[in-house]
Amino acid sequence: MNEIDRRRLAQRPTADIASRLKTIAGRGGRIAGEDPDPTAAKPAKPGRADYLSVKAALQERLLDEIGERGLLESDGADVAAAVKDFAARAIASEDIPLNETERVRLAEELTDETIGMGPLAPLLADPAVSDILVNAPDKVYVERFGKIEKTNVRFRDAEHIIRVIERIAARVGRRIDTSSPMADLRLPDGSRVNATLPPVTIDGPTISIRRFGRRRLRRDDLLNLGTLSPEILEFLVIAVRARKNILISGGTGAGKSTLLGVLAEAIPDHERIVTIEDTAELSLDQEHVVRMETRPINIEGRGRIVARDLLINALRMRPDRIIVGEVRGAEALDMLQAMNTGHDGGIGTIHANSTRDALSRLETMVLMAGVELPSRAVREQIVSAIHLLVQVKRYDDGVRRIESVAEITGLEGTTPQMQELFGFRRRGKQGRRVIGHFAATGVIPRMVDELRDEGVQISSALFQRTDEGEA
Repeated sequence: MNEIDRRRLAQRPTADIASRLKTIAGRGGRIAGEDPDPTAAKPAKPGRADYLSVKAALQERLLDEIGERGLLESDGADVAAAVKDFAARAIASEDIPLNETERVRLAEELTDETIGMGPLAPLLADPAVSDILVNAPDKVYVERFGKIEKTNVRFRDAEHIIRVIERIAARVGRRIDTSSPMADLRLPDGSRVNATLPPVTIDGPTISIRRFGRRRLRRDDLLNLGTLSPEILEFLVIAVRARKNILISGGTGAGKSTLLGVLAEAIPDHERIVTIEDTAELSLDQEHVVRMETRPINIEGRGRIVARDLLINALRMRPDRIIVGEVRGAEALDMLQAMNTGHDGGIGTIHANSTRDALSRLETMVLMAGVELPSRAVREQIVSAIHLLVQVKRYDDGVRRIESVAEITGLEGTTPQMQELFGFRRRGKQGRRVIGHFAATGVIPRMVDELRDEGVQISSALFQRTDEGEA
């Protein structure tokens, strides 16, 4: 926004706003052409309908004034200043029937609605919220402490939801419209967003936000939350530093990405790390990090960049470590080949319900590359490349825990062999909380001798069988 635009905005009168508000009041608090607010039929505090009507009218006026000046595409201070100036002029009008507290609140919400996340802003500020799910203007859910609950947050209508989606998409250079009605996006704090529009979701637009918090969870956080035991953490840190290839598997929301970030803390600072993700969300401490992100097709139907393209390119970037945020397709073949040809120390995640299922899914993904390989050859590639499988699970008390840590030991015939090193042993429930303990199976990994030959000190007591304890 240039200086001339700012002057024009500053000179706009608010009399027409007051006039419009009187017209709205005569229509029972509705803007012409709009459906009644979804909250209007619900019991509300006195003045609630008036407040929503005032905000709706001002919001429409504000968008009329500055929407054509690149508002959705910009996150600059000029736009924020213009919005605040408009809000200050508007609420200064004596014709607006709000008290002082509501006027202050109105200024804040107008800013959030226009350049922020609108009604979702309070939920994003709540550190206890891990997921935000918008199914409809009056159906907004959150997950707190592993349980989904409905909130009192409301959007005005479906168009209101779409404006928020478009704002998020514009800031990360993505597009979403009826020709491309699905998009994976991200927020400035790294939270992952999936958005859909009709006709994909026939009842209206939806937003699904997976939050990662204002700060990344670290080792001590996972220990305090009961995600893993000190023994498991010590072993996995040793494995990362020893450049072992690790695959983290689990279901949706099981904590795979969080665990990946914690394990990546153990990578030495001097190593060059290349990360490959569909939506960039990993935040690493190391300075020498190159982040790569896939790209969907453009409006001309070209320009798509898939994870396999990025992985092939990453091999030319002299990486010490390659981290694949999620293995979900043909890039599995290139990842295995890289791990088998000197690019060791890789970490990745995969959707699977067990360690055995993870190997089966990995094999299926290799075949998606379109290369005609016999099943035995694919399995040989897998057992040669992957050293450790870590299975994570979200239990019914909402706590994410490492369910199993297994070492791949080789092939017997055509069947990959593995041995469990650690696991979570569930004993029951006490109220809402799952009761159990992390246990070592007593099996000493085959890699221990190799690590000792390389000068890595690792105690056999770490793997001593444990039969009792509590998470």
